[in-house]
Amino acid sequence: MEQAELKRFAQESVVGQGKAITNAKMTPKERWQRVFHYQAVDRIPCYEFGYWAELYAEWHEQGLPREITTEAQLDAFFGYDRRTGFPVNVDLSPRFEYKVLQEDEHHMVVQDTNGSIGEVNKDGSSSIPHFLSFPVKNRDDWARFKERLNPDTPGRLPADALERAARLRESNLPVGINIGSLFGRPRDWMGFETIAMMVYDDPWLVEDMVETMCNLIIETIKPALRLVQFDCAGGWEDMAFNNGPIISPKMFRDLVAPRCKRIADLLRQHGVDVIWTDCDGNITQLVPHWLEAGYNCLFPIEVRAGTDPVALRQRHGRDLLLLGGFDKMALLAGREAILAELKRLEPTVAEGGFIPHVDHRTPAGVKLADYWYYVREKKAMLGWTPEEIMDCEAARCLTS
Repeated sequence: MEQAELKRFAQESVVGQGKAITNAKMTPKERWQRVFHYQAVDRIPCYEFGYWAELYAEWHEQGLPREITTEAQLDAFFGYDRRTGFPVNVDLSPRFEYKVLQEDEHHMVVQDTNGSIGEVNKDGSSSIPHFLSFPVKNRDDWARFKERLNPDTPGRLPADALERAARLRESNLPVGINIGSLFGRPRDWMGFETIAMMVYDDPWLVEDMVETMCNLIIETIKPALRLVQFDCAGGWEDMAFNNGPIISPKMFRDLVAPRCKRIADLLRQHGVDVIWTDCDGNITQLVPHWLEAGYNCLFPIEVRAGTDPVALRQRHGRDLLLLGGFDKMALLAGREAILAELKRLEPTVAEGGFIPHVDHRTPAGVKLADYWYYVREKKAMLGWTPEEIMDCEAARCLTS
């Protein structure tokens, strides 16, 4: 790459000009902590949210080294920052056995590890399964099912927990902990339509499911919080679609938010004050309730679904932290659209409390050259120096 173009990356970075940038070299942990506390950084971290499975084959034909076949390898190829975590199991234990029940030339009917049965593409292409049945249909099913959600089941923490914790206490990477799901996982076990109706038909059952999940999460993370000082905690819900949440905001406030608060209160007692939820779809009506409960960060902020990081910051101010929020469809539209989307986000990124990345996995059809352009421009926007931008395998492979 020409020196003039490298210089342009540094000069055109609005973040580098408008945000309080310090020359002091920082660790990844320090950058994470300071960005999410609106403090000066040497540069903003750069992360991403993964890739569709079909994209690897497409990019191999466009110059990506063929030995790169995993998300971790691709992240390293583009020179992204790293985070780490302490594994806790806040889900089913034991999980159901994955089984292929029947198949034809193009599809398989499988039982997944949640106990749901669905039809999937045989070629492994990315698609939501066509679900045929779910393991929880009524109170009797739930009574048997919830035995797999006992917080005292051995193996909730890794066998080498003490050794892992000692290493993490010395790590210079941001360390996170998984806080699971209160409503999204029960949705998986009942199905979208069933749980949407069950909040009316049998509210006791839904409340018992959410309460069971809350108790499992709290009791599982308690010992981990005593072992490690975490920089963040993240869970997920996926309880919304383009028109809004599965249940009404009032139902969410009454059913889910109080359990969020119990989890957030425990985390804050142990010094964890960056707490996010991963929820696709249009979540704008739920954000005030998450904030009130103590969940102060959103991920991945799906723009085309109606969740806009710029509008959210204008509405909620610095109380709200943001992770994601770059419209993935801009990657398909080419370089002008990519640059326009980055510039749209720049002023909000410059305020702090915002690490931007694609608002869901990078879809098939994105050209490798355009994605590399996105990486370079985004890093420049985040205050990376030209030398830092080019210090990755992608620069050596893709830049002529």
